[in-house]
Amino acid sequence: MADTQVRTEAVAHLKFARMGPRKLRRVADAIRGKSVKEALVLLQFAGVFAAEPIEKLLRSAVANAENNHDMNTDELYVTRITVDGGPGGRFTKRLDPRAQGRANFKRKRMSHVTVAVGEKPPVKKRKAKGGASIGLKRATKRTTATAAAAGGSKAPAKRKTSTRKTTSRKKTAGAAE
Repeated sequence: MADTQVRTEAVAHLKFARMGPRKLRRVADAIRGKSVKEALVLLQFAGVFAAEPIEKLLRSAVANAENNHDMNTDELYVTRITVDGGPGGRFTKRLDPRAQGRANFKRKRMSHVTVAVGEKPPVKKRKAKGGASIGLKRATKRTTATAAAAGGSKAPAKRKTSTRKTTSRKKTAGAAE
């Protein structure tokens, strides 16, 4: 019975990745639902540290599709990508020395990532989410705030100057007597 079933997607897993799930989810959200070619280009030129393990995992899923399931690699899509927290409380604990002989815990988070690729594009449309983009590397609050204040243009906002005039106080001779 297992021989007659045709696989519609090939899967690859990355377990115990020593990186936080939030960092990996940002990259995963960027490639979800895209074609494999488009996703690989996006991952290759993304200036984000978390893009490298996901790129390797995606290449592994494509190799699984080609070798194990006889799929055409030119027409593959990222049908599913999930990022979950790692084992045992989702982090390993390390001690960080503090002042006066005390210590705090550092939580080193781990992640499990699963990528599935298939020949058909995913049925569901990607939901447009707000959040960080992996294409924009150094967007700061100041640049976005000045752009919003200037009405969307890239010209910096002018600083308001004080219109109050300063007057010097002079002592009058008659007032002192």
